[in-house]
Amino acid sequence: MAPARVTIAGGAKWQDVAADRQRHRDATIAEIRPPVSELRLEDIPVNTTVVPKKFLTDEEIKITNADVDALVQKIASGEWSSTAVTNAFLRRAALAQRLTNCVTELLPKRALGRAAELDHYFATNKKPVGPLHGIPISVKEHLGIKGEDLNAGYVSWVGQVAEEDALIVQYLVEAGAVIFARTTEPQTLMQIETSTNLYGVSVNPFNTTLTPGGSSGGEGALIGLRGSILGIGTDIGGSIRVPAANNGLFGFKPTTMRLPTSGWSVAMAGTESILGVTGPISTSLEGLHLFSKSIVDQKPWLKQPGLVALDWRDPATYFPDRKLRVGVIYNDGVVRPHPPILRAVTELVGKLKRSPNIEVVDWKPWKHELAWSVIANLYFPDGGAEIRAAIEASGEPWCGLAKFILENPFVKEHTIPTLWDGICAREDYRTQYAKLWNETAASSPDGKPVDVILCPVGPGVAPKHGTSKYWGYTSQWNLLDYPAIVFPTADAVGAPEREIPYEYPVGYEPLSERDEESYSLWKEHGAQGFKDAPISLQLVARRYDDEKLFRAMQILLEEAGLPAAVPA
Repeated sequence: MAPARVTIAGGAKWQDVAADRQRHRDATIAEIRPPVSELRLEDIPVNTTVVPKKFLTDEEIKITNADVDALVQKIASGEWSSTAVTNAFLRRAALAQRLTNCVTELLPKRALGRAAELDHYFATNKKPVGPLHGIPISVKEHLGIKGEDLNAGYVSWVGQVAEEDALIVQYLVEAGAVIFARTTEPQTLMQIETSTNLYGVSVNPFNTTLTPGGSSGGEGALIGLRGSILGIGTDIGGSIRVPAANNGLFGFKPTTMRLPTSGWSVAMAGTESILGVTGPISTSLEGLHLFSKSIVDQKPWLKQPGLVALDWRDPATYFPDRKLRVGVIYNDGVVRPHPPILRAVTELVGKLKRSPNIEVVDWKPWKHELAWSVIANLYFPDGGAEIRAAIEASGEPWCGLAKFILENPFVKEHTIPTLWDGICAREDYRTQYAKLWNETAASSPDGKPVDVILCPVGPGVAPKHGTSKYWGYTSQWNLLDYPAIVFPTADAVGAPEREIPYEYPVGYEPLSERDEESYSLWKEHGAQGFKDAPISLQLVARRYDDEKLFRAMQILLEEAGLPAAVPA
């Protein structure tokens, strides 16, 4: 595609820039053949997941309902061609955009060209080119795609063009992937919802009155509708895990510097106080694993030297006896989870306790409110100056949650000494939490500490638009730099009666300002207001125990009788 011509640098108003970007997106969707039917707003139900089967062919539904491992097998056997698979996902992604506003552009020319190359290779060599041969992968917009706009959600950045694919995209392509779609993110990237002046608000496919999360919310909504089954997100406070949770998917936040970040577009790109990560969102646990292994096996530290030179270890080598000690957080002491989340944790713990392989212990959160003050103090070392400049350069209005996070009381413009103080506070907190983890060995007969922590992803299921203000259940693990996997519980919010045993007690006294807000949202909307929202939880391991986490996740799902893939 040609670079954007309507830009702030060229003298356009922000409204004209946004309108042009939306025209461009719509033009890429119009290239899809056969074309995807237009939808009237009044024809879109609150739960949009029932729509695709009405507009796609049986073959397209069959292809897009397959998970990554099944798709790999079908293509490798020659049953499905890469071209047929790519076409099916392009059409379903176009439909997902019409339903949830989750796409910034489709890439049909690039994707179908690549698919044809792969089909030719397979026909000639009778084998796949790599472990991801023919797998369509969607990409969050602020990860560079060669020759395409790279605006990271800022109107003033429209017109910047990526000179090459982001490094993580290069490795995925080398493994055989087909890059076919780019997805929405929020203004500033520092929101756990997805709203910009460029593309508007992305909505949740299971309930359009709710958010798909952020900042990888476009990925969450697209994969939630199976317009993709594997995509790239980024995470510095929950931005992979929240969208995965809100849309009932699997999401993996690795330890920092394990997967490439070179080639992304972000404000404050050089800051090291809190590092962001790239990682996958998928309809299956195996999708997360294959994505991660395919990249690390190519030794990305040879091209991005700051990455840790650590080979991917086989998860199957961990826990050979299948014995797990699982610490459980029901409530972080800052914001009490809503009844559906408390129910999900309690019911899952009940299942795990029935397994002779799982020992469940209560985890006592250590000063999680302090953790938020530490990380929030380090997110914007310049006090948010670069972000403000990027927004003010176009005159675009502030989105509510973008303004909210920058105005939190812990943000400050650091001097070198105050930044040193902030880093020391970060390291002190990490040390204290490591001590807490080590001390769990004392309660074990064999002196074994807890292996993983099971906890909520947030205080509730997908929130109402504009209300996602508490990041603590995810940002906690960014501060500690612990890897985490989000997984669906194969449940959703339904009958209000199910939540009665987990309701707030009469006369409930909120734990904090954020808790008061969360409590008020539940009292206002109740179960009916969050109807059909998927219920997800999170599993956390210690730093660089990423592969160990995958094995623990597999064992936990098997012992609890939960699926390792989202039912189509």
